Amino acid sequence: MGLFRGKGEKTSQDDPTGYGDDYPGMDAYDDDLAVRCPPHTTERKLVTRIDLHVIPFLCIMYLLAFLDRVNIGNANVFGLSEELDLERDNRYNAALTIFFVPYCLFEIPSNLLLKKFKPHVWLSLNMFLFGFVTIMQGLVKSYGGLLATRFFLGVFETGMFPGCFYLIGMWYRRHEAQKRYSFFFSSTTLAGAFGGLLAAAIGKMDGLRGYAGWRWIFILEGALTVFVSFFFFFLLPDFPEESKWLKEDEKAYVAARLRADQGRSARERKITAKDVGNVFKDYKVIVAGFMYFGLIVPAYGYAYFAPGIISGYGYDAIETQLHSVPPWAAAFGYCMLVATISDYFRHRFGFAIFSILVSMTGFGILISVHDNPDLQYGALFMVTCGTYTAMPIIVCWYNMNLGGHHRRSVGSAWQIGFGNLGGIIATFAFVSTDAPYYVTGNRDKATVDVGLTEYEKTELGDMNPEYRYLL
Repeated sequence: MGLFRGKGEKTSQDDPTGYGDDYPGMDAYDDDLAVRCPPHTTERKLVTRIDLHVIPFLCIMYLLAFLDRVNIGNANVFGLSEELDLERDNRYNAALTIFFVPYCLFEIPSNLLLKKFKPHVWLSLNMFLFGFVTIMQGLVKSYGGLLATRFFLGVFETGMFPGCFYLIGMWYRRHEAQKRYSFFFSSTTLAGAFGGLLAAAIGKMDGLRGYAGWRWIFILEGALTVFVSFFFFFLLPDFPEESKWLKEDEKAYVAARLRADQGRSARERKITAKDVGNVFKDYKVIVAGFMYFGLIVPAYGYAYFAPGIISGYGYDAIETQLHSVPPWAAAFGYCMLVATISDYFRHRFGFAIFSILVSMTGFGILISVHDNPDLQYGALFMVTCGTYTAMPIIVCWYNMNLGGHHRRSVGSAWQIGFGNLGGIIATFAFVSTDAPYYVTGNRDKATVDVGLTEYEKTELGDMNPEYRYLL
């Protein structure tokens, strides 16, 4: 467990600093796992440096990735479905679904390649490619073209989320991780807020150079991603062992404090097919995938369809975009508050369950209330706050209990990959054939005549849009 194998068994690989037994604090490390910082700095200063080098760039990268993924909802408000004839045969929902096919399948291979090629190379390359595909999405002329771009968007975004969680987990001790995980994950809520504001502004470009407003949303947001990707080749962090901004004694200290908390990382060892198989022998790994799956359904259900839901409250296209911002902003603040408290108490389970209950309450209001837009809009705050707070807690709780590169790279990719199958369910929560009542998505109104005869209502039974289940 220690930096050294034991007294008298030191190797150059275990002691990269060359200090040997004179390295400050290491004389006590094997006895009581006491780890002391190099004399020229302090632990707080070093962790702050890690924060500044690791978290901001990953957050910006994932903000852009999530923005490019869900901006199709904003584009749809500005006429995407009408121009590409997506309103029949659930074509819009199919375009959302096809993204998740490669996104779920390639999570584990992507994490293995991340370890092989180094994070700054693999992540920045994929960032460039999914930004380019987003631009192409704004130039498509047909439904088939949209399907193709959505598929390749899923291919190139597949490694962003699990890769970043994997990387963050290799820098921090377990009781330090939740704030960092939640702050990173909150890139999704910031993307939702930023996306609404940006779409409201870009939508005013409708007709410029012959392009509809929805096309400009894809083109400009994709171009921003491509532009940033060139800088991120130099700015994105690698694993601690490969970092160029840490001194050798600082690297040794970072490695030592993580070994004391989580055991050896085995960064130097290749991941084999046997390693992958062994990870899945642990039932907790399988359970973790289902835990995330359960949260993905409401998360993407909201992310993709919030603009459509809000527009149903009587707002025009610009007002809809602007009203989509506050729930995301509230989710960011709530998420960080809960994460800070969770780290303080070094506890995850209770905070995850409480947040899930908040989200369920919000959905309960949306299901049962159909004549009070203010209350319905307030329920959206509960949905975002609860769902987007529980998700990073679940991921952190699971990831930080996986020791070593091989278990964490495979396990994190499995959880995110399998969990995102729930995105396929979410994309069919609100289908065009349910409009304007959206029975499937719980957006129906009991007070409106649905145009069915009494005989037809009787034949439909509990599928009758006016039927109410007992909650």
